Amino acid sequence: MNDVEQLIGDTWGPGGSDRTLTVLNPETGDPVTAVKVSSEADVAAAVKAARDAAAGWARTAPAARAAALHAAADAVEAAADELAELMNQEMGKPVGGARDSIGAGVGTLRQYAELGPTHRGRSLAGNDEAIDLMAYGPRGVVAVVTPWNDPVAVSCGLLGAALVTGNTVVYKPSERTPATGWRLAQLLAPHVPAGVLSLVNGDGPVGAALASSEVDVVAHVGSTATGRAIAAACATTGAKALLENGGSDPLIVDADVDPRWAAEQAALGSFANSGQICVSVERIYVHRDVAGPFLEALAEQARTWAGDIGPLVDTRLRDGVHAQVTAAVEAGARVLTGGEVPDGPGAYYPPTVLADCTDDMAVLREETFGPVAPVATVDSFGEALARAADSPYGLAATVLTGSMSHAQQAWRELPAGTVKINAVFGGAPGGAAHPRRGSGQGFGYGPELLDEMTVTKAVHIEAPPAGW
Repeated sequence: MNDVEQLIGDTWGPGGSDRTLTVLNPETGDPVTAVKVSSEADVAAAVKAARDAAAGWARTAPAARAAALHAAADAVEAAADELAELMNQEMGKPVGGARDSIGAGVGTLRQYAELGPTHRGRSLAGNDEAIDLMAYGPRGVVAVVTPWNDPVAVSCGLLGAALVTGNTVVYKPSERTPATGWRLAQLLAPHVPAGVLSLVNGDGPVGAALASSEVDVVAHVGSTATGRAIAAACATTGAKALLENGGSDPLIVDADVDPRWAAEQAALGSFANSGQICVSVERIYVHRDVAGPFLEALAEQARTWAGDIGPLVDTRLRDGVHAQVTAAVEAGARVLTGGEVPDGPGAYYPPTVLADCTDDMAVLREETFGPVAPVATVDSFGEALARAADSPYGLAATVLTGSMSHAQQAWRELPAGTVKINAVFGGAPGGAAHPRRGSGQGFGYGPELLDEMTVTKAVHIEAPPAGW
């Protein structure tokens, strides 16, 4: 068992509430982590410790903050195998894939260590007797609330950007991956002064207490419902809400593409990490001209993937995924493969392909967050664009097409923060996007995340009158 502690200032210890959370291994159902939940008093103490440390950390030279982040990245990299095992135990991600995502987190820490010292102000063109400039500074105390599906990489992005810009942080990892977050905090904390990074543990009530406390930013990656609750709390306190929330990302398959290649892309987008990626493919619109061979190839791909994916994070999520599939079938969708809860232990669900889906089905309208590929057939590229755009979410979208005009039309018209052409995953380092609608607000990642973590001050300086 992993016995998880909290960190307040420079003191590690159990949470002060009378509640203990137990995390079950999603593969076996066995308990793997126990965590004593932080109390409201613990949250308040962590915020106070961060506030007390804020002025000193803000005055620390940017190069010194960057050096601390580089050292933290070295520590995380050295512990990658250990972190990967914790991720596997707590949320079921296969160890190899977990190592890859931890490597991405290390890269993000190093990216912000390099960008931080150059994130400075700029001079303005004023008159000759004055100096005018725009100066950047930290916002103050940042609450970082992270998800379970990619716990190290996401946390490294938000923690790295906040710390390198001179903010102090109170970190709450997901209650489903508390040991992973705890170990990450253990690796980062020795490289910053006491109080600069604190850790609190627990579920929704702890997150709510943190979001409504006297912090300056709440940065959250997770569900839309939680993001909206955080935004409401920030509207009361005046804190900035920085949110990346749910999505129902579309994939459009145009009439001119190779259906087997398109099926490979669709399977990767739908089934990687058991469909538990914020930008997973959640709904597919395929042109009627290639629908038949595409569906056949996608079903083959799903059967190939079946032996390689891990379990879902828990049986509660698995039951929710299966409920969406069952409801779709009852409304007229056809199961081409999968669609049944397997016997045996663990929260496994097979890669599932549904045909004849309609936009009123939950599998197309809502976020599924499981290895399900629901497919709707369309008669034109314009119809596919219109249906893909008709969503309460706006996180990402993918278009597979051989037409440059269709590609241009798609990235201009689709109301999503990220649009990918002919690849469901990928992109240059440093990219940043604005999620839309129910998918959140504010930049996530890239140099623009440093802007989100800082405030800008206009400064005008004149010499005093002669003779003083």
